[in-house]
Amino acid sequence: MSANSEKEIYSSRELNAPLELAYQAFSNPRHLQKWWGPEGFTNTIHEFDLRPGGKWLLTMHGPEKGNYENSSIFRNIVPNKLVAWTRTSQPFFEMEVAFEQLNHSKSKISFRIIFKTVEECEKMKNFVVPKNEENFDRLERELIYISKENNLNM
Repeated sequence: MSANSEKEIYSSRELNAPLELAYQAFSNPRHLQKWWGPEGFTNTIHEFDLRPGGKWLLTMHGPEKGNYENSSIFRNIVPNKLVAWTRTSQPFFEMEVAFEQLNHSKSKISFRIIFKTVEECEKMKNFVVPKNEENFDRLERELIYISKENNLNM
């Protein structure tokens, strides 16, 4: 997966975790709420129906102030491979999260955010790219927690 147009933002990270663990970090809301979003944010997941047509409703709580309501509808789910959704609250975009196995103990996660216009994409790019890196940092910390919980060595 990579950016295919000027209307897309692409970010990825190689993880020191097997594919199944990386996917579990996303597909299990108990884990997802701990790492989703930029550094300092916390999440309240109200609904997480991981199936095509299912809703994902969450409130992201900013570290200093503000609650940010997020609403999405899942479009495509391929376990251990792809989760795609349409965001139905502002800012509007399509999101794809891809999971790839690199070897038995390493995987890769990729985010592709697709906007309707180049202008919308450019407006968000300077903010989103560094925040995705914070998101991946948080994911790596959660993966260590999950591996300990499952008695795995990473």
